Amino acid sequence: MGTEELAGGKLLLDRPAEAVARLRLDNPAKRNALDHDVLDAIAEALPRLDDGIEVRCLIVTGAGEMFSAGYDIGDIPDESFERDAEALVAHPFAAAMDAISAHPFPVVAAINGHCLGGGLELAVRCDLRVCASSAKLGMPPAKLGLIYSHTGLERFIDVLGVARTKELFLTGRNVTASHAGEMGLVNYVVDDSRVADDAADLAAEIAQNAPISVRGNKHAIETLARAARLTPDEERELVELRESCFASEDFREGIRAFAEKRKPRWTGK
Repeated sequence: MGTEELAGGKLLLDRPAEAVARLRLDNPAKRNALDHDVLDAIAEALPRLDDGIEVRCLIVTGAGEMFSAGYDIGDIPDESFERDAEALVAHPFAAAMDAISAHPFPVVAAINGHCLGGGLELAVRCDLRVCASSAKLGMPPAKLGLIYSHTGLERFIDVLGVARTKELFLTGRNVTASHAGEMGLVNYVVDDSRVADDAADLAAEIAQNAPISVRGNKHAIETLARAARLTPDEERELVELRESCFASEDFREGIRAFAEKRKPRWTGK
């Protein structure tokens, strides 16, 4: 097949190797940010790629020099900020991330450039990560006034452990690819010019293995990693905590300050 355009061309689907599919974020004007169209297209594309054993590995990457800058919430009007910000972060984002996590065959993130916020969760939702040596990776919620979803935090804890997850989320720092490798945030750090090829080679290697084994082992590992989870009351409390930030003055101030490239003026409200 050739290249299929999804989300009005902001998401591209092609087949770089036998039994390998690739989704490329391609919205350079927004630094490959994740908006409703892109997130809905990811959620809709993943079930189509679960077509028996024709696609046995999936690559997720960015076009150009950026993997993804995360949520596209900078242009939300102030009068509808609470409603629209929560609607973007809570529904289409969750559906897209869940589709990545639930995909039965392995998913490889080819982190071709900076990978921030929701873009980093997209990469963490993948099973393996190949990262460009010049890339920076970071989680900025602490600098924006956002309380991150407990489901997203669970994935980071699964990958990094508690201490490293706290390092990312409490400092809000961007880390180098080298440090990301030391943390276990990425599996491979390669020269920028090799990211696409090395990710395709890795995906092709996985796709050559026995489908019943690869699919079964991924399912077993995911099941064991989630053997102990939140009670319904604990989950409800964390959902309510997260929802509270969308009505806060600090979240609006954080997004406004980010867009205006200035230091935020926090009120704690």
